[in-house]
Amino acid sequence: MDHLSTTMHKLDEETRELHADVDAYWLDLMASGVTKESYRLQLARTYGFEAPLESALAYTKHLIIPDRRDRSRAGLIAQDLLALGVSPSKLASLAQCRNIAPFDAPAEALGWKYVVERPTQLHSAIKRNVVSRVSDSANALAYLSLYDGIAAARWKQLGVLLESVAQRPGAEQQILDAAKTAFKCMAAWFREASDPT
Repeated sequence: MDHLSTTMHKLDEETRELHADVDAYWLDLMASGVTKESYRLQLARTYGFEAPLESALAYTKHLIIPDRRDRSRAGLIAQDLLALGVSPSKLASLAQCRNIAPFDAPAEALGWKYVVERPTQLHSAIKRNVVSRVSDSANALAYLSLYDGIAAARWKQLGVLLESVAQRPGAEQQILDAAKTAFKCMAAWFREASDPT
């Protein structure tokens, strides 16, 4: 394992038992039985988690995330939900996870960032399956298309950032603890979130 990926490797190992509770929702979109309704529901769940997380990251002091695309993902999900027939009024009233607030330190924020970035490695495969099986989905793929062709590079970039921050005293443990908390929070949110229609 090269030096730049040590923290990412540790995160993967120490949170492995928590992955399935979150991954299952994304893997369902890769199944042959995916429907417009199941796709819409997963987007709504994701919106309810990512919108407050984007705000929390934006208000975390001393956190530098270089790519502006990270600041507009919830907007892309909203665009996709509208394209799938969710009315503007329903979209405006979508529930959001209330257990996310600005973080005390960049290390904590990056633990949460790791959790929401993991599924982007599947987005290309999910998109192919949704396109082939869900009619009327062609205009509802902005979120899944965000990292087309660059998902692996973005994942590596996150690894470099994690490695850099983890060098600070106590930061690696903060990252690990935050990621575990984020996985548990996301799994609970995904279970609770309901269909916006």
